[in-house]
Amino acid sequence: MLELDELVDRCETLRGRGARIVLTNGCFDLLHVGHARLLRQARELGDALVVALNNDASARVLKGPGRPIIPERQRAELLAALASVDYVTIFAGPTAARVVELVRPDIYVKGGDYSACRDGLPEVQAVTRAGGMAVFLDYTKGASTTAIIQSIVAVGAATPQEARR
Repeated sequence: MLELDELVDRCETLRGRGARIVLTNGCFDLLHVGHARLLRQARELGDALVVALNNDASARVLKGPGRPIIPERQRAELLAALASVDYVTIFAGPTAARVVELVRPDIYVKGGDYSACRDGLPEVQAVTRAGGMAVFLDYTKGASTTAIIQSIVAVGAATPQEARR
């Protein structure tokens, strides 16, 4: 995990070597197969994948009370352990536009569930201003942290006999 200023320096060095930098962002709370597929596909688009991770406060604002389930440092460590992820930085605020402005990735990636609002995303506007492009990857249907939480709650509310089924 890198602080933003260190990440910017690292990306400048990579860019100087001709590397193509890809950046995505999100809460990544309760990492699931949809996250894994998005990150793997994003990494395949370039030479280095940067993940900008919402801090706990911004994740709570975006996802609601009781979230995130996993604290930011642990989420960052989980992401950093994935082979597809090269760098992780934690950011505050409702969007990662500032991270995009400073890192200046060649490609900004988001899941297909954001494609309907693509032109309104501050990160898309930031990457476009920096000369990069935005790519929206396919959404993995049925893969969501909310669905996982609902399943866990349902199992917890079931009687022991129902839970064994």
